[in-house]
Amino acid sequence: MAITASGLFQETFLDIFDGTDTIIDWVNDTIKVAMFTNTITPNFDVDTAYGSAPYNANEVSGAGYTAGGASLATKTFTAISGGVKADADDTSWAAATITNARGALVWDDTVAGDKAVCLVNFGADYSVTAGTFTIQWNASGIWTVDLTP
Repeated sequence: MAITASGLFQETFLDIFDGTDTIIDWVNDTIKVAMFTNTITPNFDVDTAYGSAPYNANEVSGAGYTAGGASLATKTFTAISGGVKADADDTSWAAATITNARGALVWDDTVAGDKAVCLVNFGADYSVTAGTFTIQWNASGIWTVDLTP
């Protein structure tokens, strides 16, 4: 079991486009980021939500961190050459003691079912003791989708 890749969750995107009526408003919904240890195994084809397996266990904990994670701030959803990009300000937990954070689950706390949007693999375990833990999102965005064949 391990986090080996970053990705978008297929079930969420199917629900958006198949008439299931899942509407994710990236800019106006409360989009959160929760961190997990390397003991989870994401399945981008079938995982659906925060609080559902495997995101119902092995979330990091400690001083300065609240279960469910932090809300993203200053979110943007924009067109880029040949695609779209979702972005936000970097996310920080101040005065934190967090051990072995390996990945971040980005999820929508506004829609029913707490839909998982994407998982970001940090590529290694990161910890902080009585300091600030910051996720510095990529300059290209938290996630992008190439819409050109």
